[in-house]
Amino acid sequence: QVHLVESGGGMVEAGGSLRLSCSASGSIHSIPSMGWYRQGSGEQREMVAVLTGRGSPTYADTVKDRFTISRDNAKNTVYLQMSGLKPEDTAVYYCSAKIRLATDWGLDTYWGQGTQVTVSP
Repeated sequence: QVHLVESGGGMVEAGGSLRLSCSASGSIHSIPSMGWYRQGSGEQREMVAVLTGRGSPTYADTVKDRFTISRDNAKNTVYLQMSGLKPEDTAVYYCSAKIRLATDWGLDTYWGQGTQVTVSP
């Protein structure tokens, strides 16, 4: 069994900062990719930031220059540092990881349970 557990969500005023964390646990061979997605009320889930094993981050245009994704490979943990938060950043933030459970196995995608981020005007 593989589990992704997020933490760090909460409520903050516009312009503030939050740091999200997501740790993967279980019988894991490797994690080529980890990232963050979000889903606002009544909206579709969208990519926020993704980090591959080679360390090349991809960001949504709406968060570039405000959010930073990083990873601690030894801890199977990915972080999302969010600064300059805006009310439109309000959403449930989900961690996602592409995980290989054993050598020569394919990749499976796992999701965390989500953590609420609320930004007040």
